[in-house]
Amino acid sequence: MPLRKDFLWGGALAANQCEGAWNEGGRGLSNADVLPYGPDRIAVIKGDRAMLKPDAEHDYPAQTAIDFYHHYKEDIAMFAELGFKTLRLSISWARIYPHGDDEQPNEEGLRFYEDVFKECLRYGIEPLVTITHYDIPMHLVTAYGGWRNRKCVEFYKKLVTTLFQRYRGLVKYWLTFNEINIMTSACFMAAGLIFEEKEDRYASIYNAVHHVLVASAWAVKLGHELMPDAKIGCMLNAGIYYPKTCNPKDVLAAQQENRKHYMFSDVQVRGAYPEYVLKEFERQGYELPWQEEDEAILKNTVDFVSFSYYSTRVVEANAKGKYDSNLLKSADNPYLEREPWGRFMDPTGLRITMNEIYDRYQLPLFIVENGLGAVDEPDENGTVEDDYRIRYLRSHIEEMKKAVELDGVPLLGYTCWGPIDLVSVATGEMRKRYGFIYVDKNDQGEGTLKRTKKKSFAWYQKVIASNGENLD
Repeated sequence: MPLRKDFLWGGALAANQCEGAWNEGGRGLSNADVLPYGPDRIAVIKGDRAMLKPDAEHDYPAQTAIDFYHHYKEDIAMFAELGFKTLRLSISWARIYPHGDDEQPNEEGLRFYEDVFKECLRYGIEPLVTITHYDIPMHLVTAYGGWRNRKCVEFYKKLVTTLFQRYRGLVKYWLTFNEINIMTSACFMAAGLIFEEKEDRYASIYNAVHHVLVASAWAVKLGHELMPDAKIGCMLNAGIYYPKTCNPKDVLAAQQENRKHYMFSDVQVRGAYPEYVLKEFERQGYELPWQEEDEAILKNTVDFVSFSYYSTRVVEANAKGKYDSNLLKSADNPYLEREPWGRFMDPTGLRITMNEIYDRYQLPLFIVENGLGAVDEPDENGTVEDDYRIRYLRSHIEEMKKAVELDGVPLLGYTCWGPIDLVSVATGEMRKRYGFIYVDKNDQGEGTLKRTKKKSFAWYQKVIASNGENLD
């Protein structure tokens, strides 16, 4: 079967990487606002180093980003020119509830997103909204300890109720949490966790995981009650682990590594913890912080499975700590080339991943992130000749189409990551660019913010206009 006629082509953004305006419009301080640029960033992201407020020694790229807050009309007009059918955006929790536990929402923040969604719809662009994308009010971190605290479930329920009541009729597609499976490693960035020296990290992380899964299920329940026509999905950081060899021990290691990531969507799709997870908790001496209602609430399952795809990884048995020094924590794959930041470029892996996820869940899929981060240098005419990006995206879209047309995987849409240059969440850099639109800003925060079309702009425009038939 070919791509569906109403296939949702588009692009994906996140509030903490594009909006800026961190202290405008009644917005409170978010954990994204204290992720520093430079060598301390990873320790802060992981929760190993406490950074509770901005200091004078660091730069904080998310605070200003590309100023989508003031440029959204210009940017959405360019997305419309590309032919977007959908635009994935996220809500800054601290723009709606500045402290997270406020009695009343911030009307200025609510109005901003209402204006953004209406601007999208004016061009026929369907908003696809992530409720939280690496974004939690810092007050919930400092006063409550982030998602390790059960109270965050109630604060999140209040947030989603406010959003659903305000934006029903404007937003049909929702995602509860971005890359939910990343919270076990990027603990501060994804869950607001900062670890004490002698803390039981395993218990803190999986208490937070449980609370997030319960909160996600509450969002599905409330969303279906308040917006019967809405579609609410989960969102994974995907890309399977290959075994290093055909040694059965390597194959088992790969299966176990994949399960660590699928455990989240297993709960969100099937409505209960799988037995392999409960057995692992038992081995670790860990008890879930169940409340009486949780078992019933978790049965509120998602309508579709969305995911990001950038790379696959390679795992071998008995390799604990062996690959911790590299970003991917992966053994080498001699059959694949790497992109500038070290990830394997594996278009066939996208097809494999799509088939594996669909075989596991039998729900429609949605690719909501995929793209190539690269150093783009404008030529003397100000043009970026990014043929490398076109090659990357073409090869991935070709494999995506094979999964749909040859394998029968139902796919709702494809939103490439960062259709306009934005701040990299992993590194805090501007020079790691994904966009079809160049933004004049560097890692030091200097630049005019002028938007300029790259060569890939016209290419993606043709791809969308032909519903993926013209990839030349």
